[in-house]
Amino acid sequence: MQRDRMARLGTMTLATTPRETSGGLVYRQRLATRVTHWLWAISLFFLLLSGLQIFMARPDLYIGQQSGFQFDNAVLSIDAVQNADGSLSGVTDLFGHRFDTTGWLGVVETASGPTPRAFPTWATIPSYRDLGSGRVVHFFFAWLLVGTLALWLVASLANGHLRRDLLPGRADFRDLPRDIRRHLRLRFEHRREYNTLQKLSYVAVLLVALPLMIATGLSMSPGFNAFAPWLLDVFGGRQTARTIHFLAMLFLVAFFVVHVLMVVLAGPFNELRSIVTGWYRTRPEASDA
Repeated sequence: MQRDRMARLGTMTLATTPRETSGGLVYRQRLATRVTHWLWAISLFFLLLSGLQIFMARPDLYIGQQSGFQFDNAVLSIDAVQNADGSLSGVTDLFGHRFDTTGWLGVVETASGPTPRAFPTWATIPSYRDLGSGRVVHFFFAWLLVGTLALWLVASLANGHLRRDLLPGRADFRDLPRDIRRHLRLRFEHRREYNTLQKLSYVAVLLVALPLMIATGLSMSPGFNAFAPWLLDVFGGRQTARTIHFLAMLFLVAFFVVHVLMVVLAGPFNELRSIVTGWYRTRPEASDA
């Protein structure tokens, strides 16, 4: 009986080796990775909706140090206009091109009827206009995001997750065309290692987009400006930093949509088990030259 137990333990040990590609359960996600993943998901959800609440106070984006009527540096503007018949229309100006966005941006349906409002009530926290509460929620989850990213970075450096699993090497870049073809054909590899597109997307989010969000957010803080005024110069002014902050948010939303789609297409049960318990079922894949 003791011999059988040792044999089972040996099989489990072999199943968790980094280069395992045959069928079977492998321990793919460490505890630190799983915990920080869900903390990021919660933080980004509240940051997005509270951020849109804050953005409604001035739903315009500019490039440069300053903004106002005397400057011609707007890249995005969401507004409500009154039509000749007295009705309201939502309009969005993007790089000088005007679009009717009634019902989505500028003018939305509420219990009171068509209402001048940059975003629908379901897209903001709180759902009603409350800049103060939106800022409180936003800053709380912003610091939670900062702490979670710091925790993940320390843990990933200590356990080798960053070097071993995320940073792409030469072999990954050589495999990139093949990986793109497989994704276009909806043929997904089920192995312990991340594929090249996963590595590139995770690096873009964890080492570029999230730090950029944090840095641009800090650059809009008057208190942090007093501590590190040079950060505003790095981003070319508060208005440019605000625009970059908004664009980084759009990138993260796009990543989330694609990420969820890939989870569904690749097998949601297996993917969710991996990020909840750490265990992932691999499957041999046919070669795709």
